[in-house]
Amino acid sequence: MDPIFTPEQLAEIKAYHLPLYIRSAVSPAVYLGVLLFILGVLVRPFYRGAESCAGWLTQRLEFLRTAPVLRVVIQAMDRLWGEPGWGAAILFALFVDLFLELVYAPSNTYFGYVLEHRYGMSAYTPLRYALDELKGIAVEGVATSALVLGLYGLARRVKRWWLVLGIPSALLLLVSSALDPYRSRVFFDQKPLEQGPVRERITALMASADIPFQDVLVEKTSVASKRLQAYFAGQGPTRTIVLNDVLLQELAPDELLAAVAHEAGHVHEPKWPGRIASSLALVALLFAIDRLLRHSAARGWFGTTRFADIRTLPLLWLLTFVIFFLSTPLSAAFSREREREADRYALRLTQDPDAFRRMLVKAARVNKMDPEPPRWVVLKGHSHPPIGERLAAVPPPAPGPQTPPAARDVP
Repeated sequence: MDPIFTPEQLAEIKAYHLPLYIRSAVSPAVYLGVLLFILGVLVRPFYRGAESCAGWLTQRLEFLRTAPVLRVVIQAMDRLWGEPGWGAAILFALFVDLFLELVYAPSNTYFGYVLEHRYGMSAYTPLRYALDELKGIAVEGVATSALVLGLYGLARRVKRWWLVLGIPSALLLLVSSALDPYRSRVFFDQKPLEQGPVRERITALMASADIPFQDVLVEKTSVASKRLQAYFAGQGPTRTIVLNDVLLQELAPDELLAAVAHEAGHVHEPKWPGRIASSLALVALLFAIDRLLRHSAARGWFGTTRFADIRTLPLLWLLTFVIFFLSTPLSAAFSREREREADRYALRLTQDPDAFRRMLVKAARVNKMDPEPPRWVVLKGHSHPPIGERLAAVPPPAPGPQTPPAARDVP
């Protein structure tokens, strides 16, 4: 079997991944240090600045309270918060988010733009990269504002707020994947795959797999990245097969079907146990946050004067960081096993190990996958098994017909 990479390609792969491995090793300590700096130094000045800005905006924008539509929204926020101050709370949270964005901007730019361009993995122009970064910051800002109003506002008004918020949030988490087809459209254009043999073969493959779907879409990610990507988005009536345009350019039809078959394997995974566990974990996290907020209020940490004081927000980020840091290796191990099972499912569905092997090799070459990453990197949080391991699990091609002994040349 031919090697995945030539020696020159392998050397380039190792050079590309080395900075990524270094970041993986140091990023937890860096993020922990930044959070501790915010808690120890910046909480008080950020809060004073948020109060000042909120007071200034209240004076200048008082007319919004009588605007036809906005007054209803503002009144609802007043009732949710229960007292004046929700504007300062939102501004404080946005100050913390903005500070984190500024701290990580050089690193994000290097790894998201400079390194990717250096090794031919990115098609971003500086303008598009900046616009997508701004989109991400805007989406995060909206999510943070909703979190502040929902979590802190409810915690101020309801004693067992963690149950009141946790149960509907857990139920929403169970069905949130139905919205997946619409999320990526914030960043990339999508259009239906044109009618033709490829679409017909995908449809036939999904019929064999007994997987109903709404559509096959082509996502134009080549404007930003040169990586291959395929995924299923949504559930039930919203299930959509999404193929990026790079995949269609790089893979032959049989190889493309192998990629779709792998993603189909994830559809048949037993998802409900994981979803139920995630929902229960969410309720448990909210209960832990409730205990932390009460302890902070009792001790007066960071100048807090009452329960659910917004100044505890960085402390919640610290709590969630510790929980995810400790749980990621375990969840990644389960993810790697699901990927192995999806590979096995794809091989059973297509009955074409040669096409599956070629698909993996092309994906490894185009996406510059390290065939043998350091073991600690895999254990720390790799969601997929190393590509070398996946290829080794593919059955070898069947031997060709043998020439009868009598017909062989005699030396």
